[in-house]
Amino acid sequence: MVSLGLTLVLLAFVVRLVQVQGVDAHAYAAKADLNRYVGRTLSAVRGEITDRNGVELASSVDAYDITADPTLFTPEATEVRDAPAQAAALLAPIIGQDVAVVTRQLKTPNTRYVLLARRQTPQVWNQIKDLKSTLAAKALSDRSTVNVLAGVLAEPTSKRVYPNGDLAAGTLGWVNAEGRGGGGIEQQLDEALAGKDGKIRYAQSGGRLVPTAASTETPAVAGSDVELTLDRDIQWAAQSAITEQVKKSHADRGYVVVTDTGTGQILAMANSPGFNPNDLSRANPADLGNAALQDAYEPGSTAKVMSMAAVLEENAATPMTHVTVPNRLHRGDRLFQDDVDHATWYLTLNGVLAKSSNIGTILATGQLGKTQAEANQVLYSYLRKFGIGSSTGLGFPGETKGILAPPDTWSTSQQYTIPFGQGVSISALQAASVYSTIANGGVRVEPTLVRGTKGPDGRFTPAPKPERTRVVSEKTARTLAEMLESVVDDEQGTGAAARIPGYRVAGKTGTANRVDPATGKYRGYTSSFAGFAPADKPRVTVYCAIQNATKGSYFGGQICGPVFKQVMEFALKTLQVPPTGAAAANLPVTFTP
Repeated sequence: MVSLGLTLVLLAFVVRLVQVQGVDAHAYAAKADLNRYVGRTLSAVRGEITDRNGVELASSVDAYDITADPTLFTPEATEVRDAPAQAAALLAPIIGQDVAVVTRQLKTPNTRYVLLARRQTPQVWNQIKDLKSTLAAKALSDRSTVNVLAGVLAEPTSKRVYPNGDLAAGTLGWVNAEGRGGGGIEQQLDEALAGKDGKIRYAQSGGRLVPTAASTETPAVAGSDVELTLDRDIQWAAQSAITEQVKKSHADRGYVVVTDTGTGQILAMANSPGFNPNDLSRANPADLGNAALQDAYEPGSTAKVMSMAAVLEENAATPMTHVTVPNRLHRGDRLFQDDVDHATWYLTLNGVLAKSSNIGTILATGQLGKTQAEANQVLYSYLRKFGIGSSTGLGFPGETKGILAPPDTWSTSQQYTIPFGQGVSISALQAASVYSTIANGGVRVEPTLVRGTKGPDGRFTPAPKPERTRVVSEKTARTLAEMLESVVDDEQGTGAAARIPGYRVAGKTGTANRVDPATGKYRGYTSSFAGFAPADKPRVTVYCAIQNATKGSYFGGQICGPVFKQVMEFALKTLQVPPTGAAAANLPVTFTP
């Protein structure tokens, strides 16, 4: 009976061994591997963003994601009931997290991986490692002491930094907590910048890598570097100038756009107020975008250059055409006037632009057709050619197309206000593009912000060439440039504050009634100045606009003219553009009746 009993017991063992080692061997091996092997993502290094000269604007530095294995904090693993709470009390102050939150993460059931803090500096991880080493040493010398941080680990990754602080922040954007682009170029070119993450699977024991065990790895592919058209120094000059003027004028907002007239490349795009992408916690959410591209507003008199372009191109008038400008002009259901009260002016068409006469502009554009409806249609076609109501072609996140209604829907008021820049809305970049088109001989070049990308292999790929469209003839553009010089150089012009000694400057002032975004009603003014230099051989276009100046003057020539001058002087010196030395045209502003 004993022998039979032993035989049955041994038989049961044999059957179970056959089942475990033969039938279910693969299943048990898989369970063992599941506990032994750990898979992790290898983060790709994000590509750098540089200016046109290779100066670093955004880069990635070494960082660590602080992680933990909750199974190493259980009472069974540590022989301590409150190991998660003890570990959290030590760890939370170092990684800047709440103790209760970290405790709850360390107690997470049915997982071997939790993320405690993203993208911590090497100094933070070194501090944690030192604390772990101290606890481990105490545990060896005193068996009653437990290293409650044994299950805390780190994964190498990278952290995005912007070495110039808030410089060009609206253009660059930022990277969010998940490592993806959250705005600006970081968002627009996120796929190219981010690269491709890799994977690694390795054996571990007690939270440590087993070096002799097999592991599999798919390497990460680094992101591409992006070279922008911006010039860091010109960007600094533009940002400094507009920030100072916005503060001085107690204004809501301001923008400066600087472009290369021939290539359409954006040399600077500054906004004030801005933000520091290194510390978004202190940023005002309203300032996180790129207002120079995203704000749509009525430009005022800077838009008159498009009306004059249409008049000249259609041969409706010449710069010498006489325009009698009364004190008031009745059109439709409104009585129009100029910015200043005056007796009857006897101006040339050139003088209408130089003195920025609304009435004179209405009279001039009225000659574009036999009827007002025909004139509206002609003017609309030119506004569209200049890019108004259309995307600039940048593809920038949140960029506005502006607002330009079809001419058959223009109200009685709009028929006469659109010629002088009210009743139509544009962005700061669109305004700069208009003046670059005139400076470029009447050819509109799509603005560009990216010069090219450099892949992980070091090969540079230039950006596609921008689209070029002729808007007006070279003769018309040259004539407009001479007329715009009168705005700055003539004693009766409104842009004297923008004069630059030694250079011929073409420019135009603007002061428009402003729609308050909060109420949708007119309140305050949009002040602006746009121009290019040298006027007879253009190289640089600068556009400045300030929203709702509440202290001092609100006229564009007086608060934006000096900003234009400061930025233009700096850009001409930086790009080493010499004066042409040629004499100005000095077109007449008035005539004797």
